[in-house]
Amino acid sequence: MNDNPFVRTFLNWEVIMETFPRLLAEGLRNTLLIAFLSIVVGVFIGMAMAVLLLSKRWWLRFPARVYVDVFRGLPVLLTVMLIGIGLPASGFRPFGREAFGYAVLAIGIISGAYLAEIFRSGIQSVEPGQMQAARSLGMSYGRAMRLVVIPQGIRRVLPAITGQFVKDVKESSLVYILGLGVGQRELFFIAQEEVARTYNSSPLIAAGMCYLAITVPLTYFVNWLDRRLRDGRAARHTPLDDITPVDLAATPGSPR
Repeated sequence: MNDNPFVRTFLNWEVIMETFPRLLAEGLRNTLLIAFLSIVVGVFIGMAMAVLLLSKRWWLRFPARVYVDVFRGLPVLLTVMLIGIGLPASGFRPFGREAFGYAVLAIGIISGAYLAEIFRSGIQSVEPGQMQAARSLGMSYGRAMRLVVIPQGIRRVLPAITGQFVKDVKESSLVYILGLGVGQRELFFIAQEEVARTYNSSPLIAAGMCYLAITVPLTYFVNWLDRRLRDGRAARHTPLDDITPVDLAATPGSPR
């Protein structure tokens, strides 16, 4: 046993090895599950908000802008408490007394606010000619957005979406405040319990290792994906890149 107080407090390998089985069996699984479900919720909310933000009608843009500004501006812990503690206390209990559902909802709502801006920027980055070409083919505005513009916009922001998932993994550590039940506890919750049991901070180091094992490879993947998409975008054309209204007008049988 090392007599150095710093090493005993933070790098007690006996405590770390005792903590790892619970972290890997329960904490890692639930951390990834919370992050995955949150990003799914966030994608649906974010896409809906992005479409509203791009609307020409102010009364559609305004509530979406308020949503994005509020949940991007509030501290994550405050939002988690408002949704995970405030909603059940007010009598609104969509998940009953299960804290896990409120944890996913809270992180998902926050994620949706950030993804709304990500999707908006991706959609706006698509060249206007893509929409013009799609409309010239006879598509309605909604169908052109759904089939042509939005898919291209999503492809361009895939690295940012993956980066948001990394952020959700880290923010999932704040749902400990909701008091998750046995079998639902994430990495930080379990590490905190072990710290209280052992009076040692080494379990936090063990949890940190688990977080790094998730976030560092994903961060490198985001960087690789970003480089690949940027390089590929310069070399490839999208399906409608070479179609213009003039070309369509010169094509026999094309819609006028």
